[in-house]
Amino acid sequence: MLNWYLQSGEKSEVVISTRIRLARNLANFPFIEKCNKNQLKQIQETIKQITPSIGYGLKYMELEDMDDITKMSLVEKHIVSPNFALNKEQIGAILINNEENIAIMVNEEDHLRIQVFGSGLELENLINIAIEIDEKLQSLLKYAYNKQYGFLTQCPTNVGTALRASVMAHLPALTATRNISKILEIITNFGMNIRGVYGEGTKAQGNMYQISNKQSLGISEQEIIKNLKIITDKVIEQEKIARQYLLKNAIELEDKVYRSYGILANCKKISSEEAEQLISDIRLGTDLGIIKELNDQKVNQIQLYTKPANLQKYMGKQYNSYERDIKRAEAIKQIMSK
Repeated sequence: MLNWYLQSGEKSEVVISTRIRLARNLANFPFIEKCNKNQLKQIQETIKQITPSIGYGLKYMELEDMDDITKMSLVEKHIVSPNFALNKEQIGAILINNEENIAIMVNEEDHLRIQVFGSGLELENLINIAIEIDEKLQSLLKYAYNKQYGFLTQCPTNVGTALRASVMAHLPALTATRNISKILEIITNFGMNIRGVYGEGTKAQGNMYQISNKQSLGISEQEIIKNLKIITDKVIEQEKIARQYLLKNAIELEDKVYRSYGILANCKKISSEEAEQLISDIRLGTDLGIIKELNDQKVNQIQLYTKPANLQKYMGKQYNSYERDIKRAEAIKQIMSK
């Protein structure tokens, strides 16, 4: 069974993946910024003790027991945040299942960050799973909760439901037709955040954008999901219109995507940054049926295994930056020829 990040789902020609995240804090501990090392370790131990009772095949792992490449590979899969994984002083842990579609970060910005992932547009199903896990945790722990404000979080913008629902959208045609800034403005005006691939403060890479709700106070989980789905459907519609516009000049589009395919198929070395843009082109070409040699599954594999940490996991060896550029080209050829 392929992990969620290698699969295709509903409307995955535009929406690559969906994530549901619930922020929760324990009632008998200060927020993370006010916790001392002993308290952070106590939170870890509390969660470690209840892990078998949560179910879902979750395994408990502390960050200090994980090597840097493994931690970075989880960042590249968007399972953990860069700050959480790469901070050497971090006293944290992660609960994760074998499929990696459920992951709970312990001691990130909040005591608990419950996350559920899926390929394509899968908001309704994932929120149900997240709520189910949350209710299980609530039966085992005492949350910081206020009757007036809802779930209490370190950052005031997360108070209320403390739900952040997000979709990762591939928008190459809106970028190519120079309509992307207009779409981003509309999304922001409708009360949504739009960010780069690794969340707040990061840039879009390979025409990938993360769209998520801003508001979590005074609005129910169901309303958040409904509003995000409406916005996402509109973005999908506009991206598809832009793609049809590009197809009017089929030769130019075919030339562009096949040039990118040719470079990826024949290069001897390639950087992560160059690969990212070329992969965006071949994904578009594959989704439009121009490139017949690939399918979404192969494009997803190329996308993941060209990233530095996952490339090294794929090849089973550590490399320096120059060696990675050579091995990246080898990995692309291997995946394409399968």
